[in-house]
Amino acid sequence: MPMPRSDLIRLFCLSLLWGGSFILVAIALQCLPALSVVMGRVGLAAVILALALALRGVPLPPRQAVPALLVMGLLNNAVPFTLFALAQGQIGGGLAAIVNATTPLWTVIVAHLATTDERLTPARLAGVATGFAGVVVMAGRSSGGEVWAIVACLGAALSYGCASVWGRRFRAMGLLPAQTALGQLIASSLMILPVWLLVDHPWALPFPGWGPLAAVGVLAAASTAFAYLLFFRILAGSGAVAISLVTFLIPVSAVAMGVAFLGESLLPRHLAGMALIAAGLWFLQRRRA
Repeated sequence: MPMPRSDLIRLFCLSLLWGGSFILVAIALQCLPALSVVMGRVGLAAVILALALALRGVPLPPRQAVPALLVMGLLNNAVPFTLFALAQGQIGGGLAAIVNATTPLWTVIVAHLATTDERLTPARLAGVATGFAGVVVMAGRSSGGEVWAIVACLGAALSYGCASVWGRRFRAMGLLPAQTALGQLIASSLMILPVWLLVDHPWALPFPGWGPLAAVGVLAAASTAFAYLLFFRILAGSGAVAISLVTFLIPVSAVAMGVAFLGESLLPRHLAGMALIAAGLWFLQRRRA
């Protein structure tokens, strides 16, 4: 059935936060290595969210939820954040966000294979096909040097699709959205920390400047900590395929912010792609046949 209006509003806000994350990553990468950006993002977000929940009296996730949270942290943070940050060393944030919009395709396939209540329907297939066509139109032709970065972004999108389906189990466990968000951020921070220390040697890095540090701070607080509260709220109320729709909107906001803040060009194919993405959203929001 169609998504409730409250979740549609949350979905729009989430698209702005995550669309902006690609721009913030681009700013941070000007002076910081990719893993340092990822570690700063998840580590600081975990601290911010832990303090916020402690002030509200929300307990930590129960011990029995730890294995599931480790998987969620891997699928929804560690893998995609790292792949996107590495890819954005070669391609712009707008193109990375466009490739990220393939997530609903993966989500529909994974949900069809792994669940019994989110099956493929003609409307969903039409929506995914139309939305993916919009992504192709927006991306245009890519040079050979961009191929590996696009493949990395596709891998990140697949990881997000798996996470959307995996995340449904936390409602049955009785976890609050905030507990799930905190648990996965702590898990991903612990996973990335040793790799970051081994690869980046942060103690030897020069001071990056206040601009990149501010970008990481906003990335952690707004585009990660607060965004995941919205993410799990929508996931609990409207399901995996519904939450994956945000990736159709992220390229629109990412391209718009790139034009406004980074001076990127908005080409006719971007506008055509946005129109197809809107059509795909309409198909995916139709009642099941």
